[in-house]
Amino acid sequence: MKKFFNVNGSCNPQIHYMIDLSERLSEIKKMVDAGEYFTINRARQYGKTTLLAALAEYLKSDYKVISLDFQTISYGDFENEEKFVAAFSNEILISEYDIPEDIRSTLLHLADGKERNVTLSVLFRTLLQWCRISEKPLVLIIDEVDTATNNQVFVDFLAQLRAYYLRRMQMPTFRSVILAGVYDVRNVKSKIRPEENHKMNSPWNIAAKFKIDMNFSVDDISGMLNEYEQDYQTGMDVVEIAEMIYSYTSGYPYLVSCLCKMIDEDIKGESKTAWSKQDVLTAVKMLLNDKNPLFESLIGKLNEYLGVKNLIYRLLFRGENIGYNPDDSGIDMAEMFGFIKVRNGNVYISNRIFETRLYNMFLMSTDEQEKDVYREGARLKNQFIHDGTLDMRRILEKFVEYFDDIYGDRDEKFLEADGRRYFMLFLKPIINGTGNYYIEARTRNDEQTDMIIDYLGQQYIIEMKIWHGNAYNERGEKQLSDYLEYYHVDKGYMLSFNFNKNKKIGVKEVVLGEKLLIEAVV
Repeated sequence: MKKFFNVNGSCNPQIHYMIDLSERLSEIKKMVDAGEYFTINRARQYGKTTLLAALAEYLKSDYKVISLDFQTISYGDFENEEKFVAAFSNEILISEYDIPEDIRSTLLHLADGKERNVTLSVLFRTLLQWCRISEKPLVLIIDEVDTATNNQVFVDFLAQLRAYYLRRMQMPTFRSVILAGVYDVRNVKSKIRPEENHKMNSPWNIAAKFKIDMNFSVDDISGMLNEYEQDYQTGMDVVEIAEMIYSYTSGYPYLVSCLCKMIDEDIKGESKTAWSKQDVLTAVKMLLNDKNPLFESLIGKLNEYLGVKNLIYRLLFRGENIGYNPDDSGIDMAEMFGFIKVRNGNVYISNRIFETRLYNMFLMSTDEQEKDVYREGARLKNQFIHDGTLDMRRILEKFVEYFDDIYGDRDEKFLEADGRRYFMLFLKPIINGTGNYYIEARTRNDEQTDMIIDYLGQQYIIEMKIWHGNAYNERGEKQLSDYLEYYHVDKGYMLSFNFNKNKKIGVKEVVLGEKLLIEAVV
């Protein structure tokens, strides 16, 4: 059976192209060896289940690993302790074969649910007995643990684990307990009892910090592609393709695998010459138009948590420089769901794929498409495309003309908050279905934003900024020229939103060395 790129469920190195997890597994084992209890919290489809399966295999020479999945325990099983004990015991019996006979007998008795008034303490006496007689220290791994976090029985279960953790020097107990999910169970009480004084009282406050990076690096992606290349000899430039995939995904595991799978199965087909830079761009476009569980989950979270939605809007359209504050509920939730990452004390959208998809979500809503500026872009679309290339100068000229007629008398607050969004609304129907755009995170702030458009393999770099005088503008010109050099492009574009009443609107050309800048002022 040939290997393939997997995006559904856990990966298996025997049948799937995977990154090498050995270094991460070694680091996690150090935590287990140290007797730490911890939680692996990452967003949906981040490779948690794959990592846990590999970890269980990695640990088994030194430990007896009990590996469970709370998805298999129904909501009703958390109704009371009696039902939970039966369900938990049954899950162990199903998942584990090598169980001491007397422990198995007790678990079978607990699992049948016939005995009434069974409590968690009965279950834990059985588990502790197993810890006492086992030749190898026991490690408990529970995946999808956050499916249980709205239940008081689960809080009590965590409290039992905590109690025996604190007494681990006096009696045998689990060497390590690893809980995996999206939600951080250290804050579980805040879900059950929303009062502020309960937020810090989770019984899982004993957990060590899990600091291991689960994002794929360029080297990780290269290793996976090298294995693929050994099988198919496509002649791809492995490092170049890995770097390009990383530039769009920032190493988000599911997105990396999706792009690879699309290139392999949808773009390459029977050909052996795929895996070019254009193939990556084509796969990016396909992924952005794909309806998959990850994107559905992200959009659902935005609609469920308005604080997160507001944060994302401020990052995308207002270019705000938002500092990381772990006590801000919007930031905390956005980070937990995978929307944002933290760098140098500020928050950013996690990757270009998410960013573009989120832009599309806001810009392609019915309300936004009903705006006149969107309709105007769609009406004039044919004027801007010639022989498969965008006439960006013409786009800027028409936008300046239209924007000044409709919005020219608006105040500074309007321009600063919404000007860039209106340009993107004008641009969206022009490139929709053929090109994509993303914001260069390194230059995003409340005064300046660099947008990069990918259209049929050609890149167009547009700096959108708030006007702050001629000196500032000249610095912006020099900076844009430097970015053009970085992207190996000879022509760039500037769009300035000017608040001065006597401003001179229009489009002009500026030559800086070997670079040509097309500047538009509205």
